[in-house]
Amino acid sequence: MKLAILSCSPNAYSTRRLKEAAEMRGHRARVLNTLKFAIDLDRGSPDLYYRQKVLSGYDAVLPRIGASITYYGTAVVRQFQQMDVFCANTAHGISNSRDKLRSLQILSRHHIGLPRTTFVRDKKDVLPAIERVGGAPVVIKLIEGTQGIGVLLAESNKQAESIIELLQSQKQNVLIQKFVAESKGKDVRAFVVGDRVVAAMRRVAQGQEFRSNVHRGGIAEPIELDEQYRETAIRCTQILGLRVAGVDMLEGKNGPQVMEVNSSPGLEGIETCTELDIAGAIIDYIAAQVDFPEIDVRQRLTVSKGYGVSEIYIPEGSKFIGQTIVETRLSEKDVNVLTLYRGSKVIPNPRGDRVLEPGDKLLCFGKMESMRELIPARTRRKRQPVVQELDTSVLEDRDNTYPDMDETG
Repeated sequence: MKLAILSCSPNAYSTRRLKEAAEMRGHRARVLNTLKFAIDLDRGSPDLYYRQKVLSGYDAVLPRIGASITYYGTAVVRQFQQMDVFCANTAHGISNSRDKLRSLQILSRHHIGLPRTTFVRDKKDVLPAIERVGGAPVVIKLIEGTQGIGVLLAESNKQAESIIELLQSQKQNVLIQKFVAESKGKDVRAFVVGDRVVAAMRRVAQGQEFRSNVHRGGIAEPIELDEQYRETAIRCTQILGLRVAGVDMLEGKNGPQVMEVNSSPGLEGIETCTELDIAGAIIDYIAAQVDFPEIDVRQRLTVSKGYGVSEIYIPEGSKFIGQTIVETRLSEKDVNVLTLYRGSKVIPNPRGDRVLEPGDKLLCFGKMESMRELIPARTRRKRQPVVQELDTSVLEDRDNTYPDMDETG
């Protein structure tokens, strides 16, 4: 395999470890400065130049895109995608995860546990928003901060109001987030590669510091995550459209509370803590994808007009509760169940004898008219059903993309 590692920091720990892991496995790996590309566009022939020369062919790309170059970096990754080169993380996934508000909006829709969060612009909305998240103390975050930078704890409503007013005067967008007191200055970092968590650690803040980031002086210890935390980390990664990611979670009294998902997680802290070859796990995954790529059939199928993908929610009181998937007779309506979501569990291609429960969510493919009929009338009046024509761009927005970045290009 010939691998391109996109990074502006060739000597950074993560970049060096990834190149080393690839070469140890017999692959050819080259670190390419993300900002040295030129993107050429022509009808039917997207192309890339690197340092004024036509880029040679690559089998795969591993992006290490820093926050400061997100726009240009994702444009380069997108160009590789247009050239049919496998990208460990897509441009869409990187964009989803880089914007804290956008990522939380997407995760919220998929019933992922989150600290209660609000986003306001008008000064008059600030105090009501603080009350809605449970009142002071609250955490105030810059939407595009990293490594704990731009994360502040306000002990009182007045202090929070002053901080937000100051940040907004500097044209900064901020989130107001509930302070999860039971986490006690601790958080969990899960490193996801493909469909599994390859390593995890708990970080503990030191002294008066409430941020547990290693860059803020936090102490890390290796841990074995339980099933709920593993599944939450994997689901977050998949929902945002990422394949390699770090997921930061607080240990709330009601289970995992996801803070952030990072598309360029640093390796130094977690490899040192766990003594695991995480760089090697990433390279092995990429090599496997190059040899035998996963294909999303929803994006590859050509179907007749009137067919699409929909998520069907089974609320309390639904006539389907207690019925098996076969007994719902969905197949007779030209509706096929692709995946069943139950709590934090994801059950692909569920058996026909599986009994449906309140709160289940079915990802279905089939006739749109039939799926619209399955939406309860009361729900239908409140909002439009989640039924979409089978279109790649729409599907990417639906499901497709933290540890701190130790360093990213």
